[in-house]
Parts: sequence; C-alpha cells; structure tokens
Amino acid sequence: MASAPHRVVVLALPGVIPFELSIPHRIFGRAYSPAGDPLYTVTTCTAVPGRVATEADFELWVEHGPEALAEADTVIVPAAYQPAVLFREGRLPDELAGIFASVRPGVRMASICTGGFFLAAAGFLDGRPATTHWSWTEQFQRLFPTVRVDPNVLYVDDGEVLTSAGVAAGVDLCVHMVRRDHGSAVANDVARRSVVPPHRDGGQAQYIRRPVPEPRFATTSAARGWALGRLHQPIQLRDLAEQESMSVRTFTRRFREEVGVSPGQWLTQQRVERARHLLESTELSVDRVARDAGFRTAQSMRQHLQSALGVPPTVYRRTFRSAGDGEAGSARPIGEVGSVGAVGEVGSVGAVGAAGAVGAAAVVSSRR
Repeated sequence: MASAPHRVVVLALPGVIPFELSIPHRIFGRAYSPAGDPLYTVTTCTAVPGRVATEADFELWVEHGPEALAEADTVIVPAAYQPAVLFREGRLPDELAGIFASVRPGVRMASICTGGFFLAAAGFLDGRPATTHWSWTEQFQRLFPTVRVDPNVLYVDDGEVLTSAGVAAGVDLCVHMVRRDHGSAVANDVARRSVVPPHRDGGQAQYIRRPVPEPRFATTSAARGWALGRLHQPIQLRDLAEQESMSVRTFTRRFREEVGVSPGQWLTQQRVERARHLLESTELSVDRVARDAGFRTAQSMRQHLQSALGVPPTVYRRTFRSAGDGEAGSARPIGEVGSVGAVGEVGSVGAVGAAGAVGAAAVVSSRR
C-alpha cells in the first residue's frame, strides 16, 4: 500500500517573486513513484487569504491561510521583499513571527533566495550554515551574526533546514530534496520533465565575475564534451588542447576563464560525479565504479570521494540507495557539472590530482 504523499506547503508573502514561488510546484509536482503515484502534494498559503502583491506588475490570489502550515511536512519560503523592516533590522512583524512559531517541531524548512531572511529572523538558522543570493549575503550576515553564512554556494543542506541562493539555485535545491527523499532515479525523471540539470552540487559557486570570451574566440566546450565521453580513459592535458586546436598554455588559460578551475580540477569533479551516479544507480562493485569513473583504483576513488563528500563510497551508496531508489537502474551518461573545486593545479589530467572536487561537502557533510 502506497504511503501518503509528502505534504509541501509554500508560503507566499507580500513582494514574492512569482518565478521562485512556482519552483516547488514545478519540481515536487512532477515527482512520481514507479507506479505513477504522486510523491508530493504542494499547497500555497499566505498570511491572509486573498490578494498577494508580487514583485511583478500583477497580483496573486491565494486561497489558503497559515493554517495550511499545520499539515506541512516541508515548508518552503520563496524570496519576498516585504516587510521592509525585515531587510533593514532583521525583525519579523508580530503577525509573521506568530505564523512561523506555529510550524510543528520537526517539519523540514527550506528557503529560496532571500526567503532565508524569514527563516533566520524566525530563529530556524541560529548557529547553522546557510546561504542566500550573493548580493544579499553581507546584509544577511550583518543582521544575523549567529548564522554561518556561506556566500559561495548554490544551496546548503543542514538536515531539516535547507537554504539556497537565487532563482535557478532554487530549482537545484528542490531537485536535491527530491533526490534526498526518493533517490536519483526519481530526481532525474523530475529533471527531465522540467528540462533542467539533474544535479548541481550545493558547493558550486553562485556567481563569479570572470570574463566571458568574445564570440570570435574559440571556446573549450568541445573538449569538455569529448572528455565526458571518455572519463574511464586516461586523458592528458594535451589531449584536451588538441580537441580545440590550441596550445596547452592557451587552452589552460581559456579553460580557466570559462569554467573557473583548471582542466585537471574540472576532470576530477566530473569523475567524482560519475562515481556518485554509478554508486547511486547501479550494483557495480566499488572497484568497477572506480575504473568506469576513471580513477584507476578503488583507493584513489575513496580518497577523492572522502575529500569531496566527506564519506567513503560504501557509506555514500548506503545513504542514497536507502533514500528509495528501488531497483538499480542502468548507468547513463551524465552531463557536465561546473562546481568550483579545490585550489591547486593538476599537471597531468590522466593522473587525477589530489585537489579533488569540493562541491558536495556543503551538502553531505552537514548531515553526517
């Protein structure tokens, strides 16, 4: 007998951004069990039922009031820019403070973009790691000094409280929550239905000012695509440069300008992602996963996963396979991820360097 769907309640507050308000409906509303049953219900509520002003030039009509929160398993607060006192002084009006105080203990709380201000003002983020839109992180930290603000990540999963940066990072967060609840097969299906990437690490940088190559210049995208199809093989830096008909020096400079890390770091990140995918979706042995991901040995893979995720391969597999994947699926190619990795250079890309990828540490280590 199928269990009752997980109840997601989205709190629409005055000044809400319509796009971000719609993200939970889009993502959770398209998550189905293998039998085709919906895994979530999504309800929108507000402080006072009726018209709700948005950041855009139109209003919304929300039928449900704050009583909907009493039935929630997960509460999501999208970005909103009222009340102004919150963003000036870090204080909620009594009405809103009462609404947040009515949330049942143990309910999972999440925010998208500046929705984190509401969670922080209500006390949900005290002493916790969190993030918000990069342009608001300094104000966020000033108003809420007990929050451990990380301005350099897309989202932070701290167990029962999750926060994200702006706009697309809200999509990443919701897909991550589906993945955490029901495994990669369901999350990947949701991502395909919504035509979004199935996974981006929480540790990926939000926004970095780096030059965008002029159209007349060659890019390194073809080399990245070529490498993604050969992760199981040794790949040297000169091999990548040859795909773009560039010298190694020019290729390395262009690559870093576009991607933000060295070719060696990027390749390690992709191999970590490939290993994660295989651990989640197949029954392959750790040795076979290591070979297929291009790490050569299981020990090398263990070192990189421990560095990137904070856990060894067997623990990672047990954690995510128990989330409800069901039967192991066949391995599928995964797309490029762009998480900003650890510092340092890797001279030979084939001998994967010790730097490794760091993105998922912000996601996994906080729940160990």
